[in-house]
Parts: sequence; structure tokens; C-alpha cells
Amino acid sequence: MPIINSRQLDHNPSGTRLFQLRPFRSILKDREHGWSPLLWVAYLGFFFIDPVMSHASLRLWRLDGIATVVFLCLYFGLFVLQNPRGIVHIGGMVLLGVLMQPWNQGACTFFIFAAAMLPFCVATQTAAVLGLVTIGSIGALEGILLHVGGWTLFYSALFPVIIGAGNTFFAERNRINRQLRRANEEIENLAKVAERERIARDLHDVLGHTLSVITLKSELAGKLIDRDSQAARKEISEVEQISRQALSDVRDAIRGYRSQGLVAELAQAKTTLETAGVTVQCDAATTMKLPAVQESVLSLAVREAVTNVVRHARARTCRMRLEQQNGSCRLEIQDDGCGASNSEGNGLRGMRERVEMLGGTLSRNTEAGTRLTITLPLKEVRPEYEGCLN
Repeated sequence: MPIINSRQLDHNPSGTRLFQLRPFRSILKDREHGWSPLLWVAYLGFFFIDPVMSHASLRLWRLDGIATVVFLCLYFGLFVLQNPRGIVHIGGMVLLGVLMQPWNQGACTFFIFAAAMLPFCVATQTAAVLGLVTIGSIGALEGILLHVGGWTLFYSALFPVIIGAGNTFFAERNRINRQLRRANEEIENLAKVAERERIARDLHDVLGHTLSVITLKSELAGKLIDRDSQAARKEISEVEQISRQALSDVRDAIRGYRSQGLVAELAQAKTTLETAGVTVQCDAATTMKLPAVQESVLSLAVREAVTNVVRHARARTCRMRLEQQNGSCRLEIQDDGCGASNSEGNGLRGMRERVEMLGGTLSRNTEAGTRLTITLPLKEVRPEYEGCLN
């Protein structure tokens, strides 16, 4: 008897319609079992050995023919129906075996088919074992009542249980593989969602910061155009450079390699703040060589924090401090502006998500201006250079 491991026989508790048909051609093209259903049905030939050997009458041949048609409907129904009541089909095969056994001892074939398919039509191994015991008991009881021979009793009672017990292993493997497929699909979906969120956060940071700088420099150029055309042209030239850099940043953000490094980001932050008329104090007495992921997160945090200072704080001074403390990197950005509400916008929320994904913490104090403190754990920190950024 073949090992039947079709996913059409797997237990399916979903609420799909009972008699929703699928084209038989799609079953034959299925890479999991392909033409196997047609090969397995060849075992039905054992059902005809007894009438051939005993020279059965035309009446018995007709009865065998009707039983064969009923069996084929039950058998192929398990494959053709999208959500068959598998246990009903199995029960029908067992009943067919019980009804045909008095006239055709080859009806034990129906018990074997039922036992082979049962493990794939129930949800647990326990249910499969109970079902196999039931099928074996029915076959044994009928064989004893009909006083069949030893081999017929073996094929009616014991052999179906042996076949079903073997298929129970494969059915459980199918269930585990199905769970793994669902888990992999869920992981893939979560990865897509996470990637979309990453791109959204990065684009927000890139465009939010860059457009703020462009707006600031454009306003400054507008004020200088009548008083100092040379300075205005310089500001417009810088707007052009920033715009080109923004385009490059957007492309890099999509690829996930946007950050130019914390050093360059701090230097750019200082330039942006000074352009906005904010006095900057940079206290990075020992700037570390950071792992790439931590450095990228801190660079994005600096960019977002400076953007908020320029946009909303109306600050006169801003202090940036970066230091190592007990195996962690601590970044603090504080301004003397008007503070902000306790609600988090998209930028701050994205910043917090990045920090927490690395096991760090982010705190914000708005009592006197705004103080943003980020702490990230570091596995390896090596001093690279000293001194404040210019």
C-alpha cells in the first residue's frame, strides 16, 4: 500500500465551502503528489481477485462494479474537493468494506485504503491512533463473524493498522511542514512590513532634515539678496548642493546605506544650527569608533534632533555631547528653546524604535528647553580620535 501524504488529505478546520471543486488537472500538476492518486488507485485491483478466482456471477460483478464506483467517488473526492469532510469519506470506505465483505473477501482493500488515508484527515496523532484501532477492530470483528481465513483476517484487521501507523508519521511530518510554511510566510510578511517602516522612517528623516535646511537657507538668501548679493548667491549655491545631496540620500536610504557616519553628521548638524543662528557647543572629548549599526542609529538621531531644534525650538544655544559610559554610548542633545509637547511625532517615534531595537533607551525632558538622551549598549568600543568637531 502506498504512503499517502497529499496536502488535500490534511485536516483543514477552516470554514471554506464543503463542495468547492478544483480542476483535476491542477491536482495532477501539483508538485507534492502529481500523478500519485492515479497510481495509488491501482491497488484497488486486489478487490477483483476474489470474484475472478471464484468465477462470480453477473449479479456479484454488478454489485462489485457499484461498490467500485462508490469507492472512487469517496477516494477522488478527497483530492478534488477543496475542503472535504475527510472523516466522512473514511467512514464511507469502512462501511463499504463492511457491506461487501460477505460477498467479496477482497473488500479488505477498502479497510486498507481507509486506514492509509485516515492519519491525513485528522488533526492529531491521538485521533489517528483511535481511528486506526476502530478500523482494525471493525475488520477483525467482521472477519471473526464471517469465519474468514487467516490471511483475509490479517488483511482486514492487522494490515490496515500497520499501514495507517506508518502513515501517521508522515502525516505528522506534513503538519509540521505546514506549520513551518505558515511561519515562514508570516516571517516574510513581517519582514516586508519592517522594511516598509524602515524606508518610511528613513525618508522622513532624510527629507525632513534636508527640506528644513533648504527652507532656512532660502529664507536667508531672500533677506540677503538686496543687502549682500554675494552672500545670497553663496546661500543659493549651498541650496543647490544640499538638494543634490538630498537626492543621493534618498537613493541611499532605499538601499539602506544612507548614513555617512556620525562624525560627518555631527559636523553637518553644527553647520545647520549655526546657519539658523544657534550657538553650538560640541562636547565630544572622546569620540568612539562605533559598530556600524549603532553609528547609523546615532547619526539618524542627531539629524532628527537638529531638525526639530531648527523647526520648533526657537533656541539660542544647543549643546551636543557624546561619551562612553560603562560599555555604553551616550548621546545628549540639549537646547534652551521653548520645549515641546509630550506627544511624539513620526520622527521621534521612529528614532525611539531604532534605539529600542538595539536594546538602548531614549528619554526626552522638556521642562527647560528640550534635552534628548540616547544610550546604546556597545560590544566593542575603541577610541579613534579626540577633540570637538569643527
